[in-house]
Amino acid sequence: METVKAFIERGDDGSYGVYVDLENTTLNYGIHGNGNTAKEAIDDFMSAYEAMKKFHAEKNVDFTEANFIFAYDMASFLSYYKGLLTLTGLGNLTGINPKQLNHYATGVRKPSKRTVDKIEKSLHEFADDLSQVNFV
Repeated sequence: METVKAFIERGDDGSYGVYVDLENTTLNYGIHGNGNTAKEAIDDFMSAYEAMKKFHAEKNVDFTEANFIFAYDMASFLSYYKGLLTLTGLGNLTGINPKQLNHYATGVRKPSKRTVDKIEKSLHEFADDLSQVNFV
C-alpha cells in the first residue's frame, strides 16, 4: 500500500477541494473530492477512492491501494479553523504577529517554508499538550 499526499484547498467560492498532484505517478488513477467544508471534501475524496477501487475490480484492472496524508495550504487551514483558532491565539502559539497571519489567511501573502514549518510544529505541540489534559 502506498502513502500519498492529498492537498486540501479552499476555492474562491468558499468551497473546498481535495486532490492528488497530477505529477505524482504513484497512483494509476486520478481522484478528487469537493465539499462545502474540508471534511465534506475529504469524505467525497474517499468516496471517489472507493468508487475507483470498485471500478478497477469490475474491469479486472490493477489498482494501487493508498493511504492518504491530507495537507492544507496555509490560507485554507486558517480559513477552515478560524472558528476554533483565533489569529491572536495562533500568534500566541507561534510567535507570529496576528496581522501577518491574517495576510496568510486572506492569501495576500504566502508564508515561507520556514514559517509553515514553525506554524505546523507549534500546532502539533499544542495538540500534544491537549491530548494530555485530564479533568477531575
